Amino acid sequence: MEKRKILFTSESVSEGHPDKVCDQISDAVLDACLAVDEKSHVACEVFATNNEIIIAGEITSKCKPDYVGIVKDVLKRIGYDRPEVGTDYHTVKVEVKVKEQSPDINQGVDKKTPEEQGAGDQGIMFGYATNETEGYMPLAVSIAHKLVREATAQRKSGIFKGARPDMKSQVTVDYTDPDNIRIDTVLMSIQHDEEVDLEEFKKYVHEKIMQKVVKSFGFNADFKYLINPTGRFVIGGPAGDTGLTGRKIIVDTYGGTAEHGGGAFSGKDPSKVDRSAAYMARYIAKNLVAAGIADRLQVQLAYAIGVSEPMSIGIKTYHTAKVSDDKILDIINRLFDCRPGMIIKNFNLTHPSFRYQDLTNYGHMGRPDLDLPWEKLDKVEEIKKLLK
Repeated sequence: MEKRKILFTSESVSEGHPDKVCDQISDAVLDACLAVDEKSHVACEVFATNNEIIIAGEITSKCKPDYVGIVKDVLKRIGYDRPEVGTDYHTVKVEVKVKEQSPDINQGVDKKTPEEQGAGDQGIMFGYATNETEGYMPLAVSIAHKLVREATAQRKSGIFKGARPDMKSQVTVDYTDPDNIRIDTVLMSIQHDEEVDLEEFKKYVHEKIMQKVVKSFGFNADFKYLINPTGRFVIGGPAGDTGLTGRKIIVDTYGGTAEHGGGAFSGKDPSKVDRSAAYMARYIAKNLVAAGIADRLQVQLAYAIGVSEPMSIGIKTYHTAKVSDDKILDIINRLFDCRPGMIIKNFNLTHPSFRYQDLTNYGHMGRPDLDLPWEKLDKVEEIKKLLK
């Protein structure tokens, strides 16, 4: 009997996906607030449908964002710039329903020093790293992100004819033989103009996007593939489906390889540990794996609202650790300050030059195109010293 395959699948979506449209607007609002007032407290949620955007949430800031201008700028940059694509920045309707943050929450967050600052809410956050790729990210989601990034870049440059902004990718990796990992299947659904030749369109996607990306990772070119399996994908973006901030939490992290606490990132200032502590957990996991502690490692952080110290720190090493769990936890407690105020300070997360919009597409972790503080491997040598 033929051996059953061991498969794992991850997905990604492009900047034109309706949920990602909302994420980008939410983080653009956050950027606008922090550019004026580093102490801004922002929890911004966006809903998108057809040619209408609704912005809601709680914001306390010296900044008074130009919500209409922000929406139009985001839509224009994505490519929603004419009626036939369903959403048009020229004519989009914007409705704003934003109020100030509750003082009950604020009193637990605003402290005099970073050392004292409490978490903006309770919750659990996870960080993960694996040595199966150069960026210490899971393979399937890394390829999935690059597929939609490459397709979007070609669309914007004009060489990918007939493509529209809304795209999705999905990659299945075959782990049956650990010494011969292969790409099993690649799926892409890409919005397109009404008049495109679908056969030529699919041929282009297979040869110029799928093959190019998979080969760049050094894997087999004989993978199975599906392109727009329903046949047509003309109506897309917010016109094809409603969008909502924070609905792509697995795309934003590890593609389902690791656990997730459930909290989204976009539209939240870093006092919200959903965001800042998830970045910290990734930083810890990546440095530990890079130091040779384990081949795969997951870090969990838990917080109580208004309390600075984590309620708990947990790890999972998937039976790949080279040292004991006690030793790993001791290293974490010695080298990594997980208090929310110190995470913000050490990562410089409220500085006006930090652009959260840049994170909204293609993952918040493992971004070789961005110089992110939680992706730095600046604790590796210190970890190694503690192992001696």
